[in-house]
Amino acid sequence: MKLSEELIYRGFMAETTIENPADLDNRKNKKFYWGADPSADSLTIGNLAAMMMCACFVRHGYQPYLLVGGATGQIGDPKENGERELKPLDEVEHNKACIKSQIERVINTENVTMVDNYDWFREMKYLDFLREVGKAFSMTQLLDRQFVQNRIGEGGSGISYAEFSYTLIQGYDFLHLYREHGVDLQLCGADQYGNCTSGIHLIRRLENGDADVWSTPLVIDPVSGRKFGKSEGNAIWLAGSDNGGGNYTSIFDFYQFWLNQPDESVEYLIKIYTLYDKETIEGFLKRHSEAPEKRIAQRALARGATEVVHGRENAEAIENLTAMLFSRETNFADFNEDEILEFAKYLPVEKNGVMLVDALVNSGLAESKKKAREFLTQGAITINGTKVTEDLELKQTAIIKKGKNKFLITK
Repeated sequence: MKLSEELIYRGFMAETTIENPADLDNRKNKKFYWGADPSADSLTIGNLAAMMMCACFVRHGYQPYLLVGGATGQIGDPKENGERELKPLDEVEHNKACIKSQIERVINTENVTMVDNYDWFREMKYLDFLREVGKAFSMTQLLDRQFVQNRIGEGGSGISYAEFSYTLIQGYDFLHLYREHGVDLQLCGADQYGNCTSGIHLIRRLENGDADVWSTPLVIDPVSGRKFGKSEGNAIWLAGSDNGGGNYTSIFDFYQFWLNQPDESVEYLIKIYTLYDKETIEGFLKRHSEAPEKRIAQRALARGATEVVHGRENAEAIENLTAMLFSRETNFADFNEDEILEFAKYLPVEKNGVMLVDALVNSGLAESKKKAREFLTQGAITINGTKVTEDLELKQTAIIKKGKNKFLITK
């Protein structure tokens, strides 16, 4: 399958300046860049979709330049409905280091160049930026941008000069990479397409050069209609443990998220979030349609997506753990202490010596003590397979289960 065919098959095509996708197959210059701002200390599965598109280009011989926005992260990409809160510079630095490792892990190639736009902006003088970049844009051109219209129109919240200038800063990134590395293609999510065209404008005006943008659609949950991202309050993070900001999704919960996708979503998602080729995907979907109760496609999606983000060893371990925890034949009383401690690598953990109600709240299995006590009275909590209906002090290594699919290890 050619690059253009795979991009279309997997759904990695939205707005683009390239009239014929097949031109990507024989493009003379095979360098692209994609960027992410360090707005949190972990990326989400919304970002992962764009990274999977990047990985697709890499598999077809393209050289990636992956940008972590140390400069743009200090300003913040304008939202549709209001100003972002500026983050402390030390937090930006911390976030940069965290997401850089995630990008490198997903786009797994030795032929990658990591760049940080702070490296070229920290020495740039304000007047130089205005003379070279600011002079290249008209206010009419900038005011026509949809996000600006939303912010300054009737009922809008207004927009600061800093966020208004964001598109010029991002446009200069493209110009810089064009000049210094010969990069003439930018990849992005559909929501960034307007900002990316600013770079094309600068390259054309200041260098008399040609450049292109290729965007991928935002991933929308087919059932809820919400996009996958932290702004929607439904973030699934790529970090498997806490980097300090609380922005993480345990590997177990990450796997469960994909495993619990409805039939209406699974075909759409397995093409985006796994590395299976077309023949393999079609095989999974065919077997799934013949016996949907076996959830073959969901299991393949969960295994494939977890392997991309957390590696084959973790994906296999979670697959086996899930089969064990959800088997009707499993008797939790039969697990010995060593086995339970092995589970603790992937499940939330509470130290013994605390009350059960507190442990349920601390681990997120209950949103409040009141709710935790309700779970107890309803018989929704078991410890090593035994139903518990009253609060008690935790004193042993054990598996606590809430309902059908939430677990906690105490040790």
